[in-house]
Amino acid sequence: MNTAPNPAPAAASTPRIRKPWYQHLYVQVLIAVCIGIALGHFYPAAATAMKPLGDNFLKLIKLMVAPLVFCTVVHGIASMRDIKAVGRVGVKSLIYFEAMTTLALVIGLIFVNLLKPGSGMHIDPHSIDASAIATYTKAAHDQTVVGYLSHIIPTTVFGAFAEGDILQVLFISIIFAFALQMLGERGKPLLAVIDVGSRTFFNMVKIVMYVSPLGAFGAIAFTIGRYGVSSLGSYAQLLVTYYVTGIVFVVVILGAVCRLAGFSLFSFLRYIRDELLLVLGTSSSESALPRLMDKLEKLGCDRSVVGLVVPAGYSFNLDGSCINMTVLAIFIAQATDTPLSIWQQLTLLLVLLLTSKGAASVSGGAFIVLAATLGSVPGFPVAGLVLVLGVYRFISEGGAIINVIGNGIATIVVSRWERVLDDRTFRRQLAQGPDLD
Repeated sequence: MNTAPNPAPAAASTPRIRKPWYQHLYVQVLIAVCIGIALGHFYPAAATAMKPLGDNFLKLIKLMVAPLVFCTVVHGIASMRDIKAVGRVGVKSLIYFEAMTTLALVIGLIFVNLLKPGSGMHIDPHSIDASAIATYTKAAHDQTVVGYLSHIIPTTVFGAFAEGDILQVLFISIIFAFALQMLGERGKPLLAVIDVGSRTFFNMVKIVMYVSPLGAFGAIAFTIGRYGVSSLGSYAQLLVTYYVTGIVFVVVILGAVCRLAGFSLFSFLRYIRDELLLVLGTSSSESALPRLMDKLEKLGCDRSVVGLVVPAGYSFNLDGSCINMTVLAIFIAQATDTPLSIWQQLTLLLVLLLTSKGAASVSGGAFIVLAATLGSVPGFPVAGLVLVLGVYRFISEGGAIINVIGNGIATIVVSRWERVLDDRTFRRQLAQGPDLD
């Protein structure tokens, strides 16, 4: 009888080692954010000079988003044997997106009417200098339904990648993937190259993440230094209204979705805490997109579903931006004593349900879309947007965090809906979290 020990069980039983606390990305980003807030509060002039750190970090991320989305979507679709599954994933995603964004708008409308953050301000809209929002209102003229649909189709293939427009890149990726699949066996070598390209870009993201605390520090230092913590006092009720609404939406609505899908919301939030803190520091949900896609794949979500749902969600599932726009619109009406009947508010909600889908297609999208929407309401003082310009960045941070949470949950739900979620991997990863090396 062979009594030689089998090395496999010993290797399998080797305990996994946790990283030292200071090596965790969320710890590094949190420390950087705290230092940035302190610098912005005590030395505002020096803090505003840190803006290039945040801007250049976001440029590095945007540099990789378009090719990463292209490679992931193309490989996911072109490698699928059942091409009908692509259509099913797309339809189910859109149904889910519409349901969630509608609930986000409704909850925003309910809470802003209950808490009334703008009541008692009695601001005369004719006394407001609208020059500060001239750039946004000018851009808002192009945000029509026809203009938005036309914008999906890029002028050139390379133009979509040069501008980093996720929706245009997604459009090109889907067409390219179907065309590649039509080649059959002849397309396999190119599909393999795209797969290697995708993994290479993910590795580039890992390299860039080493400087993410520096980017978060620069962005938050500029925000506090430029706008100041003290300036938030007069907008405290608006901020409380917005964040209470956002927390209720995440905990109650998204929490219920998570329970129905068979997992804990808070376990998932723990799993993506690095990305959430990164978004908090940079005020941009796009900064977390590459790592979110990577983590969802490691969580057991099918690669093709991740490649379709996450990029599409960044254009069609902006729950935080929807709450943002509803709360700000009604706040402006309350602050300027502009009467809005329940029917006018419901009409505004329906318009926002359509126009919010274009919020990710332009820089400063949510604010521009809000300007376009309010401009379509007869008698609404669009100049009132000036009232929220100074506090908007603090609100947009919360919206960006909710957007990331919502799109992560959407990907898990659609994966389970399609029965392509690796449940064993999913349970194990959520239980151990992202901390094990």
